[in-house]
Amino acid sequence: MKQRQLFGTDGIRGTANVHPMTSEVMLEVGRALAQVFQLGPLRDSRRRVLIAKDTRRSGYMLEDALAAGLCSMGVDVLQVGPIPTPGLAFLTADMRADGGAMISASHNPYHDNGVKFFSRDGFKLPDEIEAKIEDLMYSEELDRRRPTGMDIGRAQRIDDATGRYIVFLKKTFPRDLSLDGLRIAVDCANGAAYKVAPTVLEELGAEVIRLGANPNGENINDGVGALHPESLASAVREYRADLGVALDGDADRVIMVDETGGIVDGDQTLGLCALALHREGKLRNNKLVGTQMTNLGLELELAKHGIELIRTDVGDRYVVEAMREQDLPLGGESSGHVIFLDLNTTGDGLLTALQVLAHKQRTGQPLSKLMRVYEPCPQKTRSIRVTEKPPLETLGDVANRIERAEADLHGSGRVLVRYSGTEPVVRVMVECQDAARIDPLIEEICKEIDRAIGER
Repeated sequence: MKQRQLFGTDGIRGTANVHPMTSEVMLEVGRALAQVFQLGPLRDSRRRVLIAKDTRRSGYMLEDALAAGLCSMGVDVLQVGPIPTPGLAFLTADMRADGGAMISASHNPYHDNGVKFFSRDGFKLPDEIEAKIEDLMYSEELDRRRPTGMDIGRAQRIDDATGRYIVFLKKTFPRDLSLDGLRIAVDCANGAAYKVAPTVLEELGAEVIRLGANPNGENINDGVGALHPESLASAVREYRADLGVALDGDADRVIMVDETGGIVDGDQTLGLCALALHREGKLRNNKLVGTQMTNLGLELELAKHGIELIRTDVGDRYVVEAMREQDLPLGGESSGHVIFLDLNTTGDGLLTALQVLAHKQRTGQPLSKLMRVYEPCPQKTRSIRVTEKPPLETLGDVANRIERAEADLHGSGRVLVRYSGTEPVVRVMVECQDAARIDPLIEEICKEIDRAIGER
C-alpha cells in the first residue's frame, strides 16, 4: 500500500480553501467515497450517506462540495447540520446509513477545516479504506461510472437529528438519577455542541451556565473550550457552580473543572471511570486502553487494583482498534477523548461528562475529591512547528539527542517524540519522577528538531 497523501491520523485536515481542504478536492473525495461505500452489501434500494459539520464558516462550502460528489455517483445525501462528531457516529448506525462524513477540524482554529469518515457501523474508516479512497480519486474507474437521470443521487436536510442525539445521550444516564440541584457551567467552544450540551444537562435537571454557546462561524475554539479551560474555571468560581464541563469544537473530548476551579485532565477522568467500572464488575478483562501519552502515575495506580494499562499510538482511532480487538469497554487519551465502547463507537465528550456526573450523584462527593484518582508523574509536552515530516530516525542529530535523553533518565521516566497527525508540528513529551530534569531534556531535544526541520 502506497503512503497516504491526504489522510492523517484523523481524516483530512488543513486550511480551508487551500489544498487539500478545497471544494474541488471535496468533490473528488465524495465521488471516491461513494464508490467505496457501494462495495458493501446494499441495505436499501439506494445508498445513503450522512454529512454533519461543526460551526465553521467554511463548513457550508465543503459540505455542499462533498454532497455534490456523492450525488454525482448515485448516492443520496442526508445533511444533518451542526452536530458533534459522536452524534454523527451514532446517527450513521442508528439511521442504517451506508456511511457518514463529519466536516470539522476539531480543536483547530476556525480558518482550518477537515473531514473524517465513518462506516455504517459508526466506527471510523480503517487505514486501508482511506488509502482506497485516495487511489480512486481522479481515477479512470470513477470516470467510467457517471449515473444519469433518475440514477443521480439527491440531497436533503434532516431536521430532527439533534433531537435524536439528545434522546440517545439522556438514555446513557441512569434512570434512577437526576441532576436536580446541580449548577453546571458548560463551555461548548462555540462549536458543534452549542445546542446539544446545555439542552441535555437542563433536561436532566441541572441549572446550566452557558459559555461558548454563540457561534458566529469564526469564534470556534477561540479562547474557549477544552483547549482553554481557564475561562471555564473562572466561571465556575464566579457563579459558584458545582463543576464545569469544557468540550472542544466537535465535542468528542471533554476537560472537566471541579468546584474549586481546579482543571481535571483526561487521565484523571479516565482513571475515575475505570475504577468505577471495576468496582461495578463491568471492566471486562480488567484492562484499560490508553496511549503513549497516558501518565505513568495512572498506570501505577491501576496496577494496585489489578488493572492493566494497554498503550497504543496517539489517536483515538488506535485506542478504539485495541478496544475492539480485545473486547474492552473503556479507553481514552490524556487530551480528554474517552471512549465507552458499550455506549458509543467513538470519543464522546458529553457522554463522558454524564458518566462522571452519574458517579458524583451516586456518591454525593464533590468533584475535587472524586478526581483525586492518582498522583501524576511530572510530565511536560512542547510542540515545534516544522516544514516537513521525515522519519525521525533519519535525522541523525535528533535521533542521537533523543537516545541520550532516554539514557539520562535511567528508567525513571519516558521520552516520546512524535509528529502530530493533524498539524505541521512535532510534539516532544518528557515524563520523569524528578520534575527538575524535565525542562533541560525537552529544551535540548527541541533545539535539535528546530535546527533540522523547524519552521523559519
